[in-house]
Amino acid sequence: MAQHIGIVWNPTKTSKDEMVHALEEILVGVEVEPRVTWVATEPDNPGRGAADAAIAQGANLVIAAGGDGTVRAVAESVADAEGVELGIAPLGTGNLLARNLDVPINDLPAAFARALGNESTPLDLGWVGIDVNGVRERHAFAVMAGFGIDAHMITETSDDLKDRVGWLAYVESLGRAVSASEVIDLRVSENGADPIVTAAHTVLVGNCGTVQGGITLLPGADPRDGALDVLVLDAAGLGGWLDTMRNMLWDNGLRRLLPGGGDEAQSSRSTSHHRVTSLTVELEEPRELEIDGDILGAFSRIEFEVQPAALRVR
Repeated sequence: MAQHIGIVWNPTKTSKDEMVHALEEILVGVEVEPRVTWVATEPDNPGRGAADAAIAQGANLVIAAGGDGTVRAVAESVADAEGVELGIAPLGTGNLLARNLDVPINDLPAAFARALGNESTPLDLGWVGIDVNGVRERHAFAVMAGFGIDAHMITETSDDLKDRVGWLAYVESLGRAVSASEVIDLRVSENGADPIVTAAHTVLVGNCGTVQGGITLLPGADPRDGALDVLVLDAAGLGGWLDTMRNMLWDNGLRRLLPGGGDEAQSSRSTSHHRVTSLTVELEEPRELEIDGDILGAFSRIEFEVQPAALRVR
């Protein structure tokens, strides 16, 4: 068990009293209880500053209690700290990293028990590089980043509806997201190679492959393989979208469950799968960039890269 735990929690998702009760429940019978530092996130500082504060006070395990945005921000801090491990207490709408790692959802005692009782394992982290008013910024993502349908679904989804029905709120916005996703010209460079010219409406770069509802968008993605998986969509019209649905539901869905189905992601006329360690995308016009459920703004040049084994996660 970690000697000093930092718990970074989002006060819009849970209360400190609820977390203290859950932690006490799983520490019953422990001879030497760990020291605990509690730090709440703030609206203008969703987790990194809070995690930095916990680490500065000596925490060698930081548990992110909140949604994917909180987990992502805490992971950025932990990745920069030597000898510090990450735990997850998922309390958000999507909880995508937790789902991909089989961490218990909306069950604080079980999540705390997993974080305190398990050995840590290495986990890759993705990074995006963007230019914000002439200043280069880097932001981490643990699950998925990109532009197109995914980003439009987030911007089109009502926060009130998310509070009422959870991740199903994203389904309600799907039609508007599809309508807003127009095919544009791109210049794409993989792994530092010369760029190629293509066109698409959606580019998703994933460290993990499964999203809400158990849908696997990137069937070959493994957050411990030192690579990022890329999905490029250029579906237009009814025929293009039917091809995309067939590719996702059959080629990269049911077919993989059959004997000899294979493990590699299959491309089609409207979908293209790649595996990279770095990717640079230059867009004909700016598009909204989404990372782990957060919208960073609209950009016309985005750089993606993987940091292998950046974290040790329980």
